[in-house]
Amino acid sequence: MTRNRSIILAPAVALGSYSLLLFHAFSSLGEFGSYRKNVVRQMVRVGVDSLPIVALAAAFSGAVTTVQTAYQLVSPFIPKSIIGAIVVPSMILELGAVVTGFILAGRVGARIAAELGTMRVTEQIDALEAMGLNSIGYLIVPRVIAGVVMFPVLYIAASFIGIAGGLFVGHAGGFVPAGEFIDGAREFFQPFDPVFGLIKSFVFGFIITSISCFKGYNTLGGAEGVGLATTQAAVISCVYILIADLALAATLL
Repeated sequence: MTRNRSIILAPAVALGSYSLLLFHAFSSLGEFGSYRKNVVRQMVRVGVDSLPIVALAAAFSGAVTTVQTAYQLVSPFIPKSIIGAIVVPSMILELGAVVTGFILAGRVGARIAAELGTMRVTEQIDALEAMGLNSIGYLIVPRVIAGVVMFPVLYIAASFIGIAGGLFVGHAGGFVPAGEFIDGAREFFQPFDPVFGLIKSFVFGFIITSISCFKGYNTLGGAEGVGLATTQAAVISCVYILIADLALAATLL
């Protein structure tokens, strides 16, 4: 009975601990000057270092979307410009943010959890506290800020690269001329689409970094615990990205 009760209460306890950690993190924003350099360092690691793999994934996503859309257009009465009208909103509204989010969850989220988890089990975090440093402010806030700031940058890059990849493959493969692709994209373009994508990117960046920091900061159990925290950080981040994606679409579109 006690075991069943603890299993039922575990999500609520985790949510409370997560909320408390975020409260302490936001409370330490007044000390931003003391870890400003750490914020810049994390922005480079989250954004600049992730750009190559994000660009590669975005280019192939746009290319595959173009090929699959062209494959479905079997009727001669449907203009080829519809390919651009489908590929561009798909990248801006969905693929640009979600594909980037999954990549960052695996690359950045796992790294953050592993770093903080290793520091926890080797008592480096305790050493920071003993020296009078606010470990939450010094370790967690810069990583969350870096995720919130750099994820929109990566989203914009992924969207442009994905659209360019779709345009190139469509034209080079003979699926749709570049001019018709652009005409279709312009005809069905909605000004709110990139705004919605940016909103998603801010939310996804916060989800990935905050969950990964929480899992890493509260790691227990030595090397095995670090591995478990790293896996949980990546998996849970992906799950909550999907939940947030649906919630934002249902709320804002």
